[in-house]
Amino acid sequence: MKKLTKNLSIWGMLGILGFLGISGCAKDDYYKDGGLAKAEFDGTILEYLDSKPVLFDSVAAIIRAAEMEEFFNTEEFTFFAPSDRDIKDLIGSKDKGGLNRRLYDNKQDTIKTFTDVDPSIWQRYLYRYMFRGKNKLADYPQIDFGLLSLFGGQNYRSMAGDIFKIGVVFNDAVGSGSNLKYMGYRQLHVGLIGDPSRPDNFDPVPVSTSDIQPTNGVIHVLDYTRVSFGFDQNQVMNDIIESKR
Repeated sequence: MKKLTKNLSIWGMLGILGFLGISGCAKDDYYKDGGLAKAEFDGTILEYLDSKPVLFDSVAAIIRAAEMEEFFNTEEFTFFAPSDRDIKDLIGSKDKGGLNRRLYDNKQDTIKTFTDVDPSIWQRYLYRYMFRGKNKLADYPQIDFGLLSLFGGQNYRSMAGDIFKIGVVFNDAVGSGSNLKYMGYRQLHVGLIGDPSRPDNFDPVPVSTSDIQPTNGVIHVLDYTRVSFGFDQNQVMNDIIESKR
């Protein structure tokens, strides 16, 4: 199911270029705009990511480095898509911190292309963003972070096996002299539950663009300002560093 393509090294270099500086205002405008993108896309999940290189070139490169190209083109699932900015922050540099600074300080080889990382590590953390089936915003229950006992969303297990709290915030409709509870816009949130014995202890991440529908699933784009890669950047870095010892 998982095969490297002959273009892997090219995608790896493109990805590195992405996190070394390709992050213009178009990317920021996209993520901060929120709401719905054009709902249907005539292509697979990976083809959608490929069609938005300014936004997802590094994400697509990691999918190929993880040997998951076929999976993203054939299997049906819901993808809470990370951003290139998350990957840029993860990799960093020896001068600016992040993974490469830690590797440099440890006198280990730094990451020059995404293929310098064990594919199984990329697989593990990509699966955290993936959930079986096609689930749009309307398929998730309401969540109110101030009233979790009444509107607690629901726990879902990702394809990596991690437990996430997912729910839709029903915002208030605020007008001149009126405040209509739960009648405003609705925004999907997802948060990793690190300790299953404490299910209400999670950091919710808002979705900036929801319900993008390729032919084999649904994409919800996470707000890059509110999440790190893998939902736990330090854990990802520790796994990569340990794999290089």
